[in-house]
Amino acid sequence: MKICRLQLYTSNFREQLHFYRDTLGLKVKQNSEENFEVQVGYSLLEFQYQQDAKPYHIAFHIPDNQEGEALEWVKERVPVIKNNREEIIDFSAWNAKSLYFYDADKNILEFISRGDFSKPKSALFSEKSILGIAEIGIGTTQVRDKFNFLNAHFGLEKYDGDFEKFCAIGDDEGLLITINRNKKDWFPADDKIYAAEFRVDFRYREKEHQLIFENDHLKTLSE
Repeated sequence: MKICRLQLYTSNFREQLHFYRDTLGLKVKQNSEENFEVQVGYSLLEFQYQQDAKPYHIAFHIPDNQEGEALEWVKERVPVIKNNREEIIDFSAWNAKSLYFYDADKNILEFISRGDFSKPKSALFSEKSILGIAEIGIGTTQVRDKFNFLNAHFGLEKYDGDFEKFCAIGDDEGLLITINRNKKDWFPADDKIYAAEFRVDFRYREKEHQLIFENDHLKTLSE
């Protein structure tokens, strides 16, 4: 599933705009008093102001085997979240390596490099190297129900995990990371998971889809 657009919420609107525009150097596509959009590779990332917004986990694709260059680029801008002493986490079962850091809202951001997904166009890493949005986290109390909904409505399949604590749903191109917030915390920071609301537009099997998550429920835009 290719995540084309992701709409999130922020209670620190100006700080978030500064982070994505000035710290990460992403191009602002739209900016008003209550929302802004930035271009992240092939994806659009939008933040809308909401007073009681909760933190998210968001992952971004980076080119194959460029996690080392991406790490140095990130460390020049913000601290990296370590897992014990490790700055780059090897997910061998996924043929992927990741590094993590916070944005201005304490959302956990992840750069994930997958083997054989996208070869780098340059030996140097910059904001232009970010390929698109790879993952959005779903904090819930009913993992199996979320999978059943996504499978029934869109044909999405389980990528990894189980239906008790953690289930990654989708494919290498894009994942919905569905986690039981009563039984796990966000890796690697062990931050509390919330049912943070979002809207995502994605493409899967040559079809366009729109999905909303609010009040711990999933629904399509037509519902």
